[in-house]
Amino acid sequence: MPFLFFDPTYLLFVAPAFLLMLFAQWRVKSAYSKWGKIPNSRNLTGAQAAQRIMQENGLYGLGIQPIGGQLTDNYDPRSKTLNLSQGSATGSSVASLAIVAHELGHAQQDAQGSLLMAARSGLVPAVNIGSNLGPILLIVGLLINLTPLIWLGIGLFSLAFLFALLTLPVEIDASSRAMKMLTTGGLLVGKDEADGARSVLTAAALTYVAALLMALLQLVYFIFLGSRRRR
Repeated sequence: MPFLFFDPTYLLFVAPAFLLMLFAQWRVKSAYSKWGKIPNSRNLTGAQAAQRIMQENGLYGLGIQPIGGQLTDNYDPRSKTLNLSQGSATGSSVASLAIVAHELGHAQQDAQGSLLMAARSGLVPAVNIGSNLGPILLIVGLLINLTPLIWLGIGLFSLAFLFALLTLPVEIDASSRAMKMLTTGGLLVGKDEADGARSVLTAAALTYVAALLMALLQLVYFIFLGSRRRR
């Protein structure tokens, strides 16, 4: 929403979330830069670790395929596929284990029928529309002074906040499952490796906290605009 950056009030509203987002990105880069260079004691690549975790946790029928980019790893519940970046799949670092296990945490959520994960996945099409169309309808409503259109835009954008709200516990739970699978499977050796994996996962979780705060503050700003116009 570049046009909103012309409004100083908008910048005041979202500044805390923007600063937290910058800090979260720094934490992710810092954690990955450190633990992505430290090999795990089992000398397992991410792909090898994934196979072991799947076997030990009964996650059968999952596919593994490469995906471009760095830190782009994800689990696709539609195709039951673990998409791994080259660094995670072929790397044998502590960070690789943490990232792969996190995505398998999502696979386990899917296999166990997590309601939060299903709700989040079901919202994706509506969120893609609402997050783009909502602010446009809001601005048009403000320009032509049409209150119902303003609140329709706010209502559509609120789906983005709901998505972020559902995403945070899903991601935290996946990280919790990841640590459990790594430790019970004996893939992490010693306190240092466990702390390293936890550091990578905690840094990633912080990005979702920042995204939730950003969505919340944007929604509050939009409600502020709508309420001010109604008065």
